[in-house]
Amino acid sequence: MKSIVSILGIGLIVASCVTPQKYQDLLSKEQACSQELEKYKTMAIDNEAKAKNLTEERDVLRAEVTQLKKDTLKMGVDYRVLQTQYDKMVELNTTLEKEFTLSRSRDAIETAKLQANLEASILEAQRKEDALLKLEDELGRKQKLLVDREQRVKELEEIIARQDAAVSALKNKVAEALHGFNDKGLTVEQKDGKIYVSLEAKLLFASGSTNVESEGQKAIIELAKAIQGDDDLEIIVEGHTDADALNSAKHPKNNWELSVLRATAVVEIMLANSDINPAILSASGRSQFHPVSETDKAKNRRIEVIISPNLNALFEIIGNEQ
Repeated sequence: MKSIVSILGIGLIVASCVTPQKYQDLLSKEQACSQELEKYKTMAIDNEAKAKNLTEERDVLRAEVTQLKKDTLKMGVDYRVLQTQYDKMVELNTTLEKEFTLSRSRDAIETAKLQANLEASILEAQRKEDALLKLEDELGRKQKLLVDREQRVKELEEIIARQDAAVSALKNKVAEALHGFNDKGLTVEQKDGKIYVSLEAKLLFASGSTNVESEGQKAIIELAKAIQGDDDLEIIVEGHTDADALNSAKHPKNNWELSVLRATAVVEIMLANSDINPAILSASGRSQFHPVSETDKAKNRRIEVIISPNLNALFEIIGNEQ
């Protein structure tokens, strides 16, 4: 980006048709756009990483819930088996006690043997009772953990579902507002939790120009009005060119500058014709390096408006858990 600013500065000094005041205005605008772009790119990357981490955490929690259910089922079976063994041991103790009572009349050796068996049986019964109590405690802890994990997954899924529903509703609203331009090089798509509005250059600009044509202005204004008033969005306007080299002593001098200036022109029209919050907008140029077609250069010459939802509700839950 610094190299672009340097090239822009040299070009403006050399170009005799640009006044110093226009050069300063263009330079200030470029610097402001660059700063806004970096800020929103950083925010977009952070939010995408957090959203990805959130989805991964949800999947891990789902796996934990499944395993906890299996563990709980197994512990229930073990608990019942141990309970049965314990009941049998109690019954055996009762039988031995009766036999011991009856054997008092027998000789001392037989009595001692029965006494030893009884004591061993009592110790074994105590051991099994201790194990039973420990298993009960572990079972209770697992059940509580299972409830907590299921609640956590439910909360995350509900918020993600609401977020997806909101994005779908906004996508439908934007598509409805722009339906009159569908056959003029404009498409609206929803993917990865974002809305992508793509406008081919033929709808917006004359060849090599950064001035938006009247038909293109109508589409941009309709888009801006459809999303105005919603400050919980992050909107990036990206300019794209084809791979044909652009070399000119005047501005724009190359594809990088052309893509940036076209994106900036779109942002200015949006702001001038709607109540959209400037703080949620940013303009960037991608030059020729993100083509969508290898055979149709016209499709690569385009403006993409990327509308991202605000994920604060999800991040707030993550923060509370931490």
